[in-house]
Amino acid sequence: MTRDMSEVTNSRHGGPVHRRWIPVGLAARCSAGFHAWWARRHGSAPPAHDTGGAPPPSAAAGESELWRMRTTVKDEPGALAALCTELAGLRVDILTLQTHPLGADTVDEFLLRAPAGTDLTAAVGRAGGTATWIERADAHDLVDAPTRVLGLAARTAQDASELPLALRQLLGRCTIRSLPADGPGPHGTVPAEGSLEDTVIRLRAPEGGVITVERPHLPFTPTEFARARALVELDARLGPRLPRGRDVLRLPEGGDISVRRADTGDLAAARAMHERCSAHTLRMRYHGPVGDADRYLNHLLSPRFGRTLAVQTASGRIVGLGHLLWDGDETEVALIVEDAWQRRGIGGALLARLVAMAAEAGCAHVYAVTQAANTGMVAAMRGLGLPLDYQIEEGTLVVTARLDAVPSRNAPEHGERIGRS
Repeated sequence: MTRDMSEVTNSRHGGPVHRRWIPVGLAARCSAGFHAWWARRHGSAPPAHDTGGAPPPSAAAGESELWRMRTTVKDEPGALAALCTELAGLRVDILTLQTHPLGADTVDEFLLRAPAGTDLTAAVGRAGGTATWIERADAHDLVDAPTRVLGLAARTAQDASELPLALRQLLGRCTIRSLPADGPGPHGTVPAEGSLEDTVIRLRAPEGGVITVERPHLPFTPTEFARARALVELDARLGPRLPRGRDVLRLPEGGDISVRRADTGDLAAARAMHERCSAHTLRMRYHGPVGDADRYLNHLLSPRFGRTLAVQTASGRIVGLGHLLWDGDETEVALIVEDAWQRRGIGGALLARLVAMAAEAGCAHVYAVTQAANTGMVAAMRGLGLPLDYQIEEGTLVVTARLDAVPSRNAPEHGERIGRS
């Protein structure tokens, strides 16, 4: 490696924060190259649902497929029976059913096993269903709703950073934004109990500000709103919390350091590390003016926006930070190691642990942003042994790692020796 990976990792914007989380003035610092890449990557992305009816013709004849389906029927005797009879005539097996009363109508949500090629939308339409939404399902959807909600609540209770992930798994494909109390927008108008507006849920964040959940392709039901509000209330009642424990890393030249979870309680120690870093390290990490580096720390360390790992010496000094940042449907990794501790394999150890955490959280991939000429960062990502995608735009390099090949823990075991980057 020509340079320790901790020197060269930066973010899409002036800092490691996506434009959803930072003021407009900071977002304006991102490069033109990144804007072009982002527009091409997301501008025409279709929603993860199918309202066109027939499943794609890729499945072999005679095979069955799992589908999640939601449709609206009149709240009157026989409406649901007509729908179930129509599905039964096509040999569609109804595995689970939830109903969401909405006054004159009822939203019925199904988990179905259907023969390949079944035109579900047409069948539901014949039975009187409207506003039908269909999405492929998998074996994880076979868990019944109460069990799934209790599991998400347990995860949220153990770790404050689980709340955005729990909301996403509870509500399906959606965009979650956490906006500060003094940020742009009518945050002060959100009532204490939150608000539901068709495809947007707004809830007061436990630490102040507002959490918004948007799902443009499918309106939220009152039941979904109540479940989301209950998760946020649980998080608020439990207060700041992190799982305990740390890993011990043995450096190649001898001596041990530890890796542990960090949060805003480590803000002073993280700022002290910044003061010990060179201007070059800060500039390469935060991709902007060196004086702005400290402005990102409170956000980066907040469990609301992701997870942070701190590298700590025996004396308690933080010498490195690794961040896993929830970015809508994507996840960013970012690292910094102070100059005196670079080139000892610390960055690689942090990256392996962050990738393992992302995989365990159900993330499909992670990305890191750097300069196109930075062969060190490319080598570090390649060192993960995962499938990689490269996007280069006017000097901006985005390296994305696919996580479907990550084992249950893609990181050194407790106390394992680490190699050099």
